[in-house]
Amino acid sequence: MKKYLFFIAICSSISVFSQTTSNVEKAKGRLFGGFESNSQWYLNDVERGINHPEQPIRSNNYLLLNYNYGKWTAGIQAESYAPKPLLNFNPKYEKTNLGTYFLNYKTEKIDVTAGYFYEQFGSGLLLRSWEDRSLGINNAIRGGKIVLRPSENLSFTGLYGNQRTGFDVAKGTIYGFNSDINLSGILKMESSDVSVGFSYVGRDEKTTIENPNFEELTNSFAGRINYSHDSFYINSEYNYISEDAILYPITVSNTFVKSGSALLTNFGYSKKGVGLDVSLRRIENMNFLSERNPEVFSPEQTSLAFNDRMMNFVPSLTKQHHSNLANIYVFQAQKSVSIVSDNGIAKAGEIGGQIDFFYEFKKGSALGGKYGTKIAINASNWFNLNGDYTLYPPDYKTDFFATGEKYFSDYNLEISKKFNSNLQGSVVFINQFYNHRLIAASLRIEVNSFIIAPEISYKLTPTKSVRIAAEHMWTDSDRKNWAALMVEYNHNLNWSFYVSDMYNYGFDKNSNLIDDVSDHFKIHFYNIGSAYTKGSSRIALSYGRQRGGLVCAGGICRFVPPSSGVTLSLTKSF
Repeated sequence: MKKYLFFIAICSSISVFSQTTSNVEKAKGRLFGGFESNSQWYLNDVERGINHPEQPIRSNNYLLLNYNYGKWTAGIQAESYAPKPLLNFNPKYEKTNLGTYFLNYKTEKIDVTAGYFYEQFGSGLLLRSWEDRSLGINNAIRGGKIVLRPSENLSFTGLYGNQRTGFDVAKGTIYGFNSDINLSGILKMESSDVSVGFSYVGRDEKTTIENPNFEELTNSFAGRINYSHDSFYINSEYNYISEDAILYPITVSNTFVKSGSALLTNFGYSKKGVGLDVSLRRIENMNFLSERNPEVFSPEQTSLAFNDRMMNFVPSLTKQHHSNLANIYVFQAQKSVSIVSDNGIAKAGEIGGQIDFFYEFKKGSALGGKYGTKIAINASNWFNLNGDYTLYPPDYKTDFFATGEKYFSDYNLEISKKFNSNLQGSVVFINQFYNHRLIAASLRIEVNSFIIAPEISYKLTPTKSVRIAAEHMWTDSDRKNWAALMVEYNHNLNWSFYVSDMYNYGFDKNSNLIDDVSDHFKIHFYNIGSAYTKGSSRIALSYGRQRGGLVCAGGICRFVPPSSGVTLSLTKSF
């Protein structure tokens, strides 16, 4: 606890220092960065049978300091998980330590970094290193990176290093090269934009397996093309990973060796008042890790559960709903091979797509009214790859474009309208199908759900407003029906307050449950909270219950356990 308090004190003093030395910064350089703290006080919940952990007060804290002088920039990020990290964060994050550091030199033609850095090639299906603190992800690469820009139409990147895992780095060494070429600029094309890109990523890791049937250096390649003309655009990317050992079930198998591939195509049309976007993707065996064998923390949990040592970025291409009930049955991209002989589950990836359509009825029209009316239609369908699967010994051969058993679907319609200068509202209709048996590779259930979610916002004064969001979900299995309500009051630009509840009133103890461990009764998940914002500083405090399940950001998720307690969040940038 002393380390934690000292860490907070240092952050506060640095923040004050950064504001009181602006004249010095202008003369000698610029200090910038930020501080973030997310803390929870876990409490007992007698009704739910939850006892707080041995250490009930836990906190994740990040201090980022960057200093720029001319063409040079240096930075560090200190992290403190004291006295303990939040529940179900990567066990490798503990105590207080230096997380990342770097030194960068940048001009118009060259950009060189030594230390930790983040990078993405193309869509990230081969390589993406990034940080998301809410998910506990920081897979920065420690090594060196150089970016060359000979002209505004050419960019080349080379990198080398090891991926971060906790406060250490993975054993596998990463090599990478990427090129982006703007053909429109080179060929002086004025009516259209055309660009191409090529990538290579290598992962070199020694293996202890005698006479391996795979190379220690795994090579991967990608090619992509982007084209746009007026309001139309299309881009496509193909990725290939050379043959490598597959996890079976959580250790690599020398007899189960396959290559991986991914095809992504996106196209659409967009202009004022109307838009269409279509994304199609096929993934086969794209679980690309900086260490082949995941770290085992317990018989039920490995580093894969924390997205640790994950080299590529494979988000779920589905609607990212702000509805609480629509995020109970969340789809995660199926990028891995999983063959479980005990229950007959066999999958090698996914194939499917998502369609977004947007249209705005003009102001003054019959459907638009005085202020116009907007509609948004979204549909996504995802399936297992069709093919021939052998349960034992494990093997498969897939058909390239055929679909297998259905994983998930989401069809939704949103209508939003402004009624007058103070009142606006929306309503969302959502139908979801969730195949838990296949997604979780277990002998469980399938869920069909329908959700309706109306919402209104009313401006009381120029600085005060209130928002009310209601939801209801009907399901044919699992915990059955839910209802939810949230009221949010914004007092001014600084203060906001909210109260919410999710009530699982349809619980049936005789129903087959996805989660057969927690909350075997009708339950309220209530929360109350407030936030204060001033400039670049924000503090938020809340109290309530956390439903166990997935928390997602950008299509990537982590599991949070059921809990009750108080949450405090602090953010400050300077």
